[in-house]
Amino acid sequence: MRITQGSRAARMIGVGAYVPEGVVDNDELAARFGKPAEWFESRTGMSTRARAGAMTLTEMAVRAGAAALTDAKVEPEQIDLVITATCSADAPIPAVAFEVIRDLEIKSAAAFDLNTACSGFCYSLTVANDLIRAGTAHTVLVTAAEQMTAITDPTDLGTSVVFGDGAGAAVVTGSNEPGIGPVVWGSDASGADLIVQDPSDRFLRMQGQKVFRWATTEIHPVALSACQQAGVDPSELAAVVPHQANLRIVDALANKIGATNAVVARDGAETGNTSAASIPLALRRLMDSGQVSTGDLALLVGFGAGLSYAAQVIRVP
Repeated sequence: MRITQGSRAARMIGVGAYVPEGVVDNDELAARFGKPAEWFESRTGMSTRARAGAMTLTEMAVRAGAAALTDAKVEPEQIDLVITATCSADAPIPAVAFEVIRDLEIKSAAAFDLNTACSGFCYSLTVANDLIRAGTAHTVLVTAAEQMTAITDPTDLGTSVVFGDGAGAAVVTGSNEPGIGPVVWGSDASGADLIVQDPSDRFLRMQGQKVFRWATTEIHPVALSACQQAGVDPSELAAVVPHQANLRIVDALANKIGATNAVVARDGAETGNTSAASIPLALRRLMDSGQVSTGDLALLVGFGAGLSYAAQVIRVP
């Protein structure tokens, strides 16, 4: 896998995940909205959605971060930067990343939150990769945590049937060989009003059909471009890990990429749309189930509010 410039490189060396025990299933939604349980699965591909309940967003981020450190065999004091991708933090100050540093007892690391909603993990991975390659950072903990049920109106059929809670994390460090390919990222700000947070009640409002059309027509060229930039043919991919927005979107995207030898992550069927957390959660599940192995090529594709998008090919740690 090639990189665009210079001789420095970075790779992921550990992935962690945390899914809360609470569950919203289709029977609960059927009782709430007066529709058959099958109606919800046929439109979203989801049977359940993870719910944090009393657990805070920071607690989930910390658990995922600790799991990533353990997986990477890295001690907290080796981390010199923490990035937390989130769009559902309770307050802008302090950044969740500082709370992660405090609770994981990471000493003196730089930290910040990054909010590009559902593409946040891919954006954060890109920032970590580029800062390591520039020599500004050496070992970075990327956490992606969302408590989407806290900002979802339970009476809104368009949002409460898809969103869930959870956290994922990755440790990124310098490497002699590139493990993170060039990013293809950007935005379509003409659709910035398609997913918004109402300032009056803090709830998300989404124009679902328009978002669906955008995701199923505009994102696969981004994914294919990421493969091209990495010098990887889609047939070489072992996995395609899209943001788990809706399983109908996931399946449509995977079909258009044409990665015939790849497993397609469908973690959202059980966890729901966990926004920035969905890609590391899905990647960790593929690793745990043995569907991917160390060194395999995986395509990560994030997209969502903004409208933002980002994709890159990585080697599975």
